[in-house]
Amino acid sequence: MIRAGIYGATGYMGGEVLRVLMDHPEVEIAWATSRRDSQVADYHPNLYGTDLHFIRPDQTTPCDVVFMALPTGVPMELAPKFLKEGAKIIDLGADFRLSDRTIWEKVYNKKHKSWNLAKEAVYGIPELHRDEIKKARVIANPGCFSSAAILGLAPLIKAGLIDTSKIVVDGLSGTAGAGAELARPAHHAEIGNNLIPYNVVGHRHTFEAEQELSGLSKKKVKIAFTPVYVPIVRGILDICHAFPNKKINRAKLMALYKEFYKDEYFVKVYDLPKEEKASWQYRPYPWVNSVSATNFCFIGLDVDEARGRIVVFSVLDSIGKGGAHVGVQNMNLMFGLDETTGLTRRGLHPI
Repeated sequence: MIRAGIYGATGYMGGEVLRVLMDHPEVEIAWATSRRDSQVADYHPNLYGTDLHFIRPDQTTPCDVVFMALPTGVPMELAPKFLKEGAKIIDLGADFRLSDRTIWEKVYNKKHKSWNLAKEAVYGIPELHRDEIKKARVIANPGCFSSAAILGLAPLIKAGLIDTSKIVVDGLSGTAGAGAELARPAHHAEIGNNLIPYNVVGHRHTFEAEQELSGLSKKKVKIAFTPVYVPIVRGILDICHAFPNKKINRAKLMALYKEFYKDEYFVKVYDLPKEEKASWQYRPYPWVNSVSATNFCFIGLDVDEARGRIVVFSVLDSIGKGGAHVGVQNMNLMFGLDETTGLTRRGLHPI
């Protein structure tokens, strides 16, 4: 059995790691930390009646893997201790996601204290870095918006089909992505019946997506990204607008994506036909709630041939494939397990 610790288990991301690992046939939860003397059900009522309990951070013991669900800047200070004890690290936050120190310190407005680990860390998108993840000691779990954008755009970038200097991504997020700490935009009275744009220029996940897609392209990729909170709880919809450098239709685009993801269990290319006589054309495009509480990403496609624009719809759960679930997928790879182990659940419908 893999002994797993969850450092910072009171938030939504830590709670989701607990929920998934409880059903994992190859994992024993060694410990889960909280800074407060509290019960698991105080933070995660869905886990009431389990035998889980919190320990204080100073009570952790050596284990095989540590999931860190912590504020930016904390994992870089803690990771060396756990690595020295022989654990592997899966950081669900942002400390190790960027390969350029200058950019990281500017984006996060902090000095990085363990840059050697940032250089060692593997960016945790299995569809792009599976072999490296298998050998890694430190995984930088990707951001939710960036995961959806990278998975949505990767086939276009790899094929050299689009103008890489002009990509537009509109990101719509449920409030779980904001975390469990109270904030005005996530307050029901504010977000209900409302849409709230935020960090509309220079959002942190922009830099991750540009980094990973530039590596796939071998030349600089620029993304104009703007996020918006919407009145749902879980889920990300990235609407990606790209501009092809040669004519292409939806059928050929669909074939390109199916070939790219043909061996990927957790990425589904949404291929439902259009209804020719329908005045409201929604059937060919994936819905966010289809992937809620799962490790799946659904991708829908269309082409505006008259205006030379490709539209990619990429949906995933912000704390599923965009967080805790892909963290467990990465853990499976790191320990030589089938990467689908404990993760094959489908979404709820209705939700």
